[in-house]
Amino acid sequence: MRIDAFLHESPMFAVNRAARRFESLTAKVLAGDSLGFLEGLVLAAIFFEAPQPVTPSQLAETFGTTRGNVSHCVSSLEAKGLLQRRIDPNDARAFHLTLKPQGKRCALRVIGIFDKLQKDFEDEIGKAPLREMLKALRKLEALFVVS
Repeated sequence: MRIDAFLHESPMFAVNRAARRFESLTAKVLAGDSLGFLEGLVLAAIFFEAPQPVTPSQLAETFGTTRGNVSHCVSSLEAKGLLQRRIDPNDARAFHLTLKPQGKRCALRVIGIFDKLQKDFEDEIGKAPLREMLKALRKLEALFVVS
């Protein structure tokens, strides 16, 4: 197609295509636990923050997504019996998220999967090129930060 030359040089298209392929990859590797990528990230984040409380707002800010996306994710994980919400004792409008025992086991599996993917990326591409790619992506992302 005539647009191929443009697409071949377009960082927006490359990032978008890579993101879609990564979504597909993570859907495949997390399918055994019936998790999406954001669900896996949420479990890992709560696991690493324990025993400190984690709020949905903190997760939304950390992952650069909306509070609504996190809310849907938390509801799904709660329905799967992996985490629970507790009302913040200092602010009844907020929730603290904690992992249930099954959620802790699942989080450990997810962390192992993420670690393996990272190692595979490093083996295939190299640590230094990945660091440089991340720096370039962060610069691109910073161009689009809305104040």
